[in-house]
Amino acid sequence: MRRKSRKIYYGNIPVGGDSPITVQSMTNTKTADVNATVKQIKRLEKAGCEIIRVAVPDMESARKLSLIKKRISIPLIADIHFDYRLALEAIHQGVDGIRINPGNIGSEEKVVKVIEAAKTAGIPLRIGVNSGSIEKSLIEKYGGPTAEAMVESALKHVYILEKHSFYDIIISLKSTDIWTTVESYHLMAKKVDYPFHIGITEAGTPWSGTIKSSIGIGALLLEGLGDTLRVSLTGDPVEEVRVGWQILKLLNLRKSGPVVISCPTCGRTEIDLIKLAEEVEKKVSSLKKPLTIAVMGCAVNGPGEAKDADIGIAGGKGEGIIFKKGKLIKKVKEDELLDCLLEEINKIR
Repeated sequence: MRRKSRKIYYGNIPVGGDSPITVQSMTNTKTADVNATVKQIKRLEKAGCEIIRVAVPDMESARKLSLIKKRISIPLIADIHFDYRLALEAIHQGVDGIRINPGNIGSEEKVVKVIEAAKTAGIPLRIGVNSGSIEKSLIEKYGGPTAEAMVESALKHVYILEKHSFYDIIISLKSTDIWTTVESYHLMAKKVDYPFHIGITEAGTPWSGTIKSSIGIGALLLEGLGDTLRVSLTGDPVEEVRVGWQILKLLNLRKSGPVVISCPTCGRTEIDLIKLAEEVEKKVSSLKKPLTIAVMGCAVNGPGEAKDADIGIAGGKGEGIIFKKGKLIKKVKEDELLDCLLEEINKIR
């Protein structure tokens, strides 16, 4: 059962409560380069990104935020570190939310100025605690970047916001360590009802980072923890969105586009199944129909094991069959399998 959390809004996108778990990403362009940043965001929107965050390292970047926001269709979040004045300028530029770090934003007086500006603008604040940026005093207290240290760091900031009657809060507790991340959210879930932004920070390259993120994010989602997520990968952020959606689809938490299942192949396989599965996945990647498509190597794990798939193919010797919900539709030559499958997919409404 999903954890009950309060609902807040990034622009017109709800986070928390009974709203769908959303997929976020972050640009890796120079934010001050408006054209490059907008171009990347447009690609992310096409891939299914629902909320986008941009780094705001300097005042030049902060002052370009309104130009970016005018040209995109999803909520824009400003990622702020060290200088509270950047947060104030970002809010002035009309962003839909601010991410701040309690360990480096400065004195409470500075934080209060950000709170008041956010309150006036009606936008939420995300308290983002990473294992690498916890206050030194807490590192010394707990002997390292532990889950307890991360939670105490976040709660210190939560209490400041609440003291000033600000409650549009999202919390993230990201560590590079999966166990620490999961335990942090477990501990925080017992203390507050604010929505959670989940992920594994600095997860790595698209290969290793996808595995690490899938384990960590999947573990949290299976326990009902998480209201919005970002898969952090060293590479094209579009891949972050693709992985995020795949995690949600495979857990049946969101339905958007097809899921391709395929067998691992074995000595019974008589067709080039590996190439065929890759081609099918590529061809259907832009579809919006929530289908399960099976690409199987033989009759043993064709319509039998994949009988619950909406549609699929199973190979034979130089040929194969098309099936729907486990029932044979037609038999075709191997070189016609892909085209026939796509033709049948297009008939499904």
